[in-house]
Amino acid sequence: MSIVRPYGDTTGDGMVQLSFTLPVPHDKRAEGAALQLAGKMGMDPAMLVHARQMGDGFTFFVVYGRVSHLVDTAQVQVVERDFPLLGAKEINAVIRRRLRRPLSVVGACIGTDAHTVGIDAILNLKGIAGEKGLESYAELAVTNMGAQVSVPDLVETARARRADAVLVSQVVTQRDAHLQNTRAMSAAFREAMPAGRRPLLIVGGPRFDELMAGELGVDRIFGRGTTPREVASYLVHAILEDRPSNRPAATPERTEGN
Repeated sequence: MSIVRPYGDTTGDGMVQLSFTLPVPHDKRAEGAALQLAGKMGMDPAMLVHARQMGDGFTFFVVYGRVSHLVDTAQVQVVERDFPLLGAKEINAVIRRRLRRPLSVVGACIGTDAHTVGIDAILNLKGIAGEKGLESYAELAVTNMGAQVSVPDLVETARARRADAVLVSQVVTQRDAHLQNTRAMSAAFREAMPAGRRPLLIVGGPRFDELMAGELGVDRIFGRGTTPREVASYLVHAILEDRPSNRPAATPERTEGN
Protein backbone atom coordinates (compact mmCIF):
# COMPACT_ATOMS: atom_id res chain seq x y z
CA MET A 1 0.00 0.00 0.00
CA SER A 2 2.83 2.44 -0.78
CA ILE A 3 0.84 4.04 -3.63
CA VAL A 4 -1.31 6.92 -2.33
CA ARG A 5 -3.44 9.70 -3.77
CA PRO A 6 -4.18 13.16 -2.27
CA TYR A 7 -7.15 13.39 0.06
CA GLY A 8 -9.59 16.31 0.24
CA ASP A 9 -13.26 15.56 0.88
CA THR A 10 -13.32 11.77 0.52
CA THR A 11 -10.59 9.12 0.53
CA GLY A 12 -8.65 8.98 -2.73
CA ASP A 13 -10.50 11.89 -4.39
CA GLY A 14 -7.20 13.53 -5.47
CA MET A 15 -8.21 16.99 -4.24
CA VAL A 16 -5.41 19.49 -3.50
CA GLN A 17 -5.18 23.17 -2.57
CA LEU A 18 -2.59 25.44 -4.15
CA SER A 19 -1.64 29.07 -3.50
CA PHE A 20 0.44 31.36 -5.71
CA THR A 21 0.86 34.96 -6.86
CA LEU A 22 0.61 36.33 -10.39
CA PRO A 23 2.07 39.71 -11.44
CA VAL A 24 -1.31 41.07 -12.60
CA PRO A 25 -3.92 43.37 -11.01
CA HIS A 26 -6.98 41.67 -9.56
CA ASP A 27 -9.85 41.46 -12.05
CA LYS A 28 -11.84 38.82 -13.92
CA ARG A 29 -9.02 38.30 -16.41
CA ALA A 30 -6.57 37.67 -13.56
CA GLU A 31 -8.91 35.07 -12.06
CA GLY A 32 -9.16 33.37 -15.43
CA ALA A 33 -5.36 33.35 -15.70
CA ALA A 34 -5.13 31.67 -12.29
CA LEU A 35 -7.51 28.93 -13.36
CA GLN A 36 -5.61 28.51 -16.62
CA LEU A 37 -2.37 28.00 -14.69
CA ALA A 38 -4.04 25.49 -12.37
CA GLY A 39 -5.32 23.59 -15.39
CA LYS A 40 -1.87 23.46 -16.95
CA MET A 41 -0.56 22.06 -13.68
CA GLY A 42 -2.98 19.15 -13.92
CA MET A 43 -5.86 20.33 -11.72
CA ASP A 44 -9.15 19.30 -13.38
CA PRO A 45 -11.55 20.66 -12.47
CA ALA A 46 -9.99 23.67 -10.72
CA MET A 47 -11.97 26.07 -8.55
CA LEU A 48 -10.89 29.55 -7.49
CA VAL A 49 -11.57 29.87 -3.75
CA HIS A 50 -9.66 33.06 -2.92
CA ALA A 51 -8.18 36.06 -4.76
CA ARG A 52 -6.82 39.26 -3.23
CA GLN A 53 -4.81 42.20 -4.57
CA MET A 54 -1.27 42.28 -3.19
CA GLY A 55 -0.09 45.82 -3.86
CA ASP A 56 0.02 47.39 -7.31
CA GLY A 57 -0.04 44.85 -10.11
CA PHE A 58 0.03 41.62 -8.04
CA THR A 59 -2.72 39.21 -7.01
CA PHE A 60 -2.62 36.29 -4.59
CA PHE A 61 -4.75 33.24 -5.42
CA VAL A 62 -5.88 30.03 -3.76
CA VAL A 63 -7.26 27.31 -6.05
CA TYR A 64 -8.78 23.95 -5.18
CA GLY A 65 -9.13 21.03 -7.55
CA ARG A 66 -8.56 17.41 -8.46
CA VAL A 67 -5.28 15.92 -9.71
CA SER A 68 -4.69 12.48 -11.14
CA HIS A 69 -1.15 12.07 -9.82
CA LEU A 70 -0.17 9.21 -7.52
CA VAL A 71 2.64 9.10 -4.97
CA ASP A 72 4.82 6.06 -4.26
CA THR A 73 6.01 6.44 -0.68
CA ALA A 74 8.45 3.56 -1.17
CA GLN A 75 10.48 5.76 -3.52
CA VAL A 76 10.63 8.80 -1.24
CA GLN A 77 14.18 9.69 -0.17
CA VAL A 78 14.69 11.25 3.25
CA VAL A 79 17.50 11.64 5.77
CA GLU A 80 16.67 9.35 8.69
CA ARG A 81 18.07 10.05 12.13
CA ASP A 82 21.05 7.71 12.39
CA PHE A 83 22.05 8.54 15.94
CA PRO A 84 20.39 7.94 19.33
CA LEU A 85 18.37 10.78 20.85
CA LEU A 86 19.97 11.37 24.25
CA GLY A 87 18.87 13.26 27.32
CA ALA A 88 20.73 16.31 28.65
CA LYS A 89 22.39 14.33 31.47
CA GLU A 90 23.57 11.66 29.05
CA ILE A 91 24.96 14.27 26.63
CA ASN A 92 26.88 16.04 29.38
CA ALA A 93 28.18 12.75 30.76
CA VAL A 94 29.47 11.55 27.38
CA ILE A 95 31.26 14.84 26.68
CA ARG A 96 32.79 14.88 30.15
CA ARG A 97 33.96 11.27 29.88
CA ARG A 98 35.14 11.23 26.25
CA LEU A 99 36.30 14.78 25.53
CA ARG A 100 37.35 15.85 29.04
CA ARG A 101 36.72 19.49 28.21
CA PRO A 102 33.71 21.58 27.14
CA LEU A 103 32.61 20.94 23.56
CA SER A 104 32.86 24.28 21.76
CA VAL A 105 29.97 25.37 19.52
CA VAL A 106 29.84 28.59 17.46
CA GLY A 107 26.55 29.64 15.90
CA ALA A 108 25.49 32.47 13.57
CA CYS A 109 23.22 33.73 10.80
CA ILE A 110 25.54 34.58 7.93
CA GLY A 111 25.36 37.00 5.02
CA THR A 112 22.51 39.51 5.09
CA ASP A 113 20.21 37.14 6.97
CA ALA A 114 18.90 38.94 10.06
CA HIS A 115 16.44 36.24 11.18
CA THR A 116 17.83 34.89 14.46
CA VAL A 117 14.73 33.00 15.58
CA GLY A 118 16.10 29.67 14.36
CA ILE A 119 19.62 29.95 15.72
CA ASP A 120 18.36 31.39 19.03
CA ALA A 121 15.86 28.55 19.41
CA ILE A 122 18.72 26.05 19.23
CA LEU A 123 21.40 27.95 21.16
CA ASN A 124 19.73 30.24 23.70
CA LEU A 125 18.99 29.06 27.21
CA LYS A 126 15.22 29.46 26.79
CA GLY A 127 15.23 27.14 23.76
CA ILE A 128 11.93 26.31 22.06
CA ALA A 129 8.65 24.57 22.91
CA GLY A 130 9.67 23.92 26.50
CA GLU A 131 13.05 22.41 25.54
CA LYS A 132 16.12 24.34 26.68
CA GLY A 133 18.81 25.35 24.19
CA LEU A 134 22.46 24.32 24.01
CA GLU A 135 23.51 27.06 26.46
CA SER A 136 21.79 25.03 29.19
CA TYR A 137 24.18 22.09 28.74
CA ALA A 138 26.97 22.23 31.29
CA GLU A 139 29.52 20.61 28.97
CA LEU A 140 28.84 22.83 25.94
CA ALA A 141 30.66 26.16 25.50
CA VAL A 142 28.35 28.16 23.22
CA THR A 143 29.20 31.31 21.27
CA ASN A 144 26.19 32.91 19.58
CA MET A 145 27.43 35.52 17.09
CA GLY A 146 23.93 36.68 16.16
CA ALA A 147 22.81 37.94 12.76
CA GLN A 148 24.41 39.22 9.55
CA VAL A 149 27.79 37.70 10.35
CA SER A 150 30.34 37.67 7.54
CA VAL A 151 31.93 34.37 6.59
CA PRO A 152 35.48 35.59 7.38
CA ASP A 153 34.33 36.68 10.87
CA LEU A 154 32.69 33.30 11.41
CA VAL A 155 35.86 31.45 10.40
CA GLU A 156 38.02 33.65 12.62
CA THR A 157 35.72 33.22 15.63
CA ALA A 158 35.58 29.47 15.11
CA ARG A 159 39.37 29.40 15.04
CA ALA A 160 39.66 31.59 18.15
CA ARG A 161 37.13 29.51 20.09
CA ARG A 162 38.67 26.25 18.88
CA ALA A 163 35.20 25.29 17.71
CA ASP A 164 34.27 21.62 17.50
CA ALA A 165 31.12 22.55 15.57
CA VAL A 166 29.76 25.54 13.67
CA LEU A 167 25.98 25.97 13.44
CA VAL A 168 24.58 28.28 10.75
CA SER A 169 20.92 29.22 10.37
CA GLN A 170 19.56 30.54 7.06
CA VAL A 171 15.99 31.74 6.65
CA VAL A 172 16.31 34.17 3.73
CA THR A 173 16.03 32.10 0.55
CA GLN A 174 15.40 34.65 -2.22
CA ARG A 175 17.47 33.81 -5.29
CA ASP A 176 18.85 30.80 -3.38
CA ALA A 177 20.79 33.03 -0.98
CA HIS A 178 20.82 30.23 1.62
CA LEU A 179 22.56 27.87 -0.81
CA GLN A 180 25.10 30.44 -1.98
CA ASN A 181 25.94 31.47 1.59
CA THR A 182 26.36 27.85 2.67
CA ARG A 183 28.68 27.03 -0.21
CA ALA A 184 30.75 30.15 0.52
CA MET A 185 30.96 29.21 4.19
CA SER A 186 32.05 25.62 3.58
CA ALA A 187 34.61 26.73 0.98
CA ALA A 188 36.05 29.28 3.40
CA PHE A 189 36.52 26.67 6.13
CA ARG A 190 38.15 24.24 3.70
CA GLU A 191 40.57 26.96 2.64
CA ALA A 192 41.33 28.24 6.13
CA MET A 193 41.73 24.95 7.98
CA PRO A 194 43.18 21.52 7.12
CA ALA A 195 40.74 18.62 7.02
CA GLY A 196 41.72 17.24 10.41
CA ARG A 197 41.28 20.60 12.13
CA ARG A 198 38.00 21.81 10.63
CA PRO A 199 34.95 21.97 12.89
CA LEU A 200 31.80 20.08 12.11
CA LEU A 201 29.69 22.25 9.76
CA ILE A 202 25.95 22.18 10.35
CA VAL A 203 23.28 24.32 8.67
CA GLY A 204 19.57 24.61 9.27
CA GLY A 205 16.54 26.40 7.94
CA PRO A 206 13.01 25.80 6.66
CA ARG A 207 13.92 25.72 2.96
CA PHE A 208 16.96 23.44 2.99
CA ASP A 209 16.83 20.00 1.39
CA GLU A 210 18.40 17.66 3.94
CA LEU A 211 19.73 15.48 1.10
CA MET A 212 22.01 18.31 -0.13
CA ALA A 213 24.60 18.16 2.68
CA GLY A 214 27.31 16.66 0.46
CA GLU A 215 26.57 19.02 -2.41
CA LEU A 216 26.79 22.06 -0.13
CA GLY A 217 29.96 20.87 1.58
CA VAL A 218 28.54 20.55 5.10
CA ASP A 219 28.29 17.63 7.48
CA ARG A 220 24.58 17.87 8.31
CA ILE A 221 21.44 19.79 7.40
CA PHE A 222 18.57 20.16 9.87
CA GLY A 223 15.12 21.21 8.69
CA ARG A 224 11.87 22.40 10.23
CA GLY A 225 10.97 21.20 13.71
CA THR A 226 14.54 20.43 14.81
CA THR A 227 15.02 20.60 18.58
CA PRO A 228 18.10 21.55 20.61
CA ARG A 229 18.30 18.00 21.98
CA GLU A 230 18.48 16.59 18.46
CA VAL A 231 21.37 18.90 17.61
CA ALA A 232 23.19 18.13 20.87
CA SER A 233 22.72 14.39 20.34
CA TYR A 234 24.10 14.68 16.82
CA LEU A 235 27.15 16.60 18.07
CA VAL A 236 27.94 13.84 20.55
CA HIS A 237 27.46 11.18 17.88
CA ALA A 238 29.44 12.89 15.11
CA ILE A 239 32.30 14.32 17.17
CA LEU A 240 32.74 11.76 19.93
CA GLU A 241 31.11 8.51 18.86
CA ASP A 242 31.49 8.50 15.08
CA ARG A 243 34.84 10.26 14.70
CA PRO A 244 36.72 10.95 17.97
CA SER A 245 38.12 14.46 18.16
CA ASN A 246 41.80 14.90 17.33
CA ARG A 247 41.92 18.46 18.62
CA PRO A 248 44.14 19.40 21.57
CA ALA A 249 42.37 19.25 24.90
CA ALA A 250 42.27 23.02 25.37
CA THR A 251 39.45 24.54 27.37
CA PRO A 252 37.53 27.19 25.40
CA GLU A 253 36.10 30.17 27.22
CA ARG A 254 32.41 30.07 27.98
CA THR A 255 30.70 33.12 26.50
CA GLU A 256 27.28 34.67 26.63
CA GLY A 257 25.17 34.70 23.45
CA ASN A 258 24.71 38.03 21.63
